[in-house]
Amino acid sequence: MEWRVLVTDDEQSIAGAIAYALTREGMQVETAGDGEEALRKIDAFKPHLLVLDVMMPKMDGYEVCRRLLQREDAPGILLLTVKNDIIDKVLGLELGADDYMTKPFDLRELVARVKALGRRLAKNAAPTAVKSVELGPLEVRLQERMAQLSGREIELTPKEFDLLALLATHPNQVYTREDLLELVWGMDYAGGTRTVDIHIQRLRKKLEPVGPVLLQTVYGIGYKLIEVK
Repeated sequence: MEWRVLVTDDEQSIAGAIAYALTREGMQVETAGDGEEALRKIDAFKPHLLVLDVMMPKMDGYEVCRRLLQREDAPGILLLTVKNDIIDKVLGLELGADDYMTKPFDLRELVARVKALGRRLAKNAAPTAVKSVELGPLEVRLQERMAQLSGREIELTPKEFDLLALLATHPNQVYTREDLLELVWGMDYAGGTRTVDIHIQRLRKKLEPVGPVLLQTVYGIGYKLIEVK
């Protein structure tokens, strides 16, 4: 499959270097210089992947993520940031980014991250015989990538859905943080297990309104999703 990648960075030298490196890997690449241009090109170019700088004029990368959050056709997002603050990284992940890298970065690592993200997206997009999973009042519609509690849709980021879908399709199975990091984020992801804990906490709050479904911590091991009888 030939991946379409949109590289968005207001520094033309950086965008050009990334585009050149990805083109050499057989990907079809276009560039944008700010968030507004990126959104226009996403509609026209239909990229599978978006390499997105955070600090840009007109519209920053976080706002682009917000605009894409509710779109079913949103591309996978690799966020680039000059900040090394965990809060900034977590914000990007909460807004739907799939991965992040801090500037300055090694171009070879960025290419590897883009390829790893592409593999994960292809895996998640693969057809599945199971269309939905029901666990008490919780229904997870896998093909539609949506979840409901007692008939009401839960607002989930892409990674929150992936995490919930994995746990719901394997109820009562305990996953370590390392398991979840590899299965949901991919073995090439370098964000650390703290990312898993943060997403579990946010997902747990969204499941709290209905008691019979419990995202349970198995102390010293990891997490599992159970139905309380």
